[in-house]
Amino acid sequence: MIRQKSSQFMGLKMQSEFEQPSELQRELEKDLSSMEESVTRIATGVRTESGTAAGTAASVAADEDPAANLFPPPLPQPRICMWKYLDIHSMHRLEKTANTEEMREVLAELLGLGYPEQSLRDAITLDLFSHALIFCRQQGFSLEQTSTACALLQDLHKACVATPLGNVEECYHYFTSVLFCHGVRRPPFSINLFREEQLLALADYVVNTYFRHFKLYKYVFTPQVRLDLSLTYMGLQPPTLWPEEEKEKGGEEVEEQEATPQEEAETMVQPEPEPSQVSILRAYIRTQMNKELRQLQQLMEERLQASEERLNNKLTTLERPFQLPPGKGKTKTK
Repeated sequence: MIRQKSSQFMGLKMQSEFEQPSELQRELEKDLSSMEESVTRIATGVRTESGTAAGTAASVAADEDPAANLFPPPLPQPRICMWKYLDIHSMHRLEKTANTEEMREVLAELLGLGYPEQSLRDAITLDLFSHALIFCRQQGFSLEQTSTACALLQDLHKACVATPLGNVEECYHYFTSVLFCHGVRRPPFSINLFREEQLLALADYVVNTYFRHFKLYKYVFTPQVRLDLSLTYMGLQPPTLWPEEEKEKGGEEVEEQEATPQEEAETMVQPEPEPSQVSILRAYIRTQMNKELRQLQQLMEERLQASEERLNNKLTTLERPFQLPPGKGKTKTK
């Protein structure tokens, strides 16, 4: 009995010893899983932060780098633009105007133009849309069609002034795409707001008024672009630019030298010798230019000589007396 109890006790002890490491293993697995979740969260947070930081850095670099703006920006996708800038209430206000001056005042208020009398750009914008409204009234457009025509012209103007570079072909393609979005019934991408003859009339008006003066609009509404070209020669050291401190020191030294008498300045200031590399480059350019000039001169002399020889040959042929070829002019004797 004692042996059976002892064997049972030993079996229970062994089971408890086997169960303890299994519980410890479960706790370790839980701890590892929690640590892995925290690590993945931290990693995703770092990735998102790095992504946003990289995006902001790229945008800042694009703003600071002048070479990033050498190409015009992409144009937006053509969409339906009915009631986009002038809603139904704005169109009713414009419809109630009695004359052109009142219409221009209401239009300037709706477009957010400050003082067209003082600002050249605001005056040009007001003239553009006021003449567009007059054209829509002459064509008998409805309120929806007039609002769409003004919105189409506004989007075209934004695409034009988005860059100082030439993009007339891209703007015309964008204009025709937006125009067809309002001439074909294919919801939700396009609607049949205009008839065919109205589309043709609107396209002719925009081409004859806006695209004919496309470069003038771009000149007025975009900043002027200036190209600074610098050449570097292989094998020559680039010119060293002084820092601001050295410039300030140099300016102070120049002022002190000007304060001194002229005789001392003449004795102190000596002409600096030119660098050897610059003199070598200058001599090389001079020799190449002389060589090209000699070749050009020789070519011109050969051409002049050839043309003179052709002229002399023609003159000699003209100076010879006219003679009939032998066998002609002789009468046959029987």
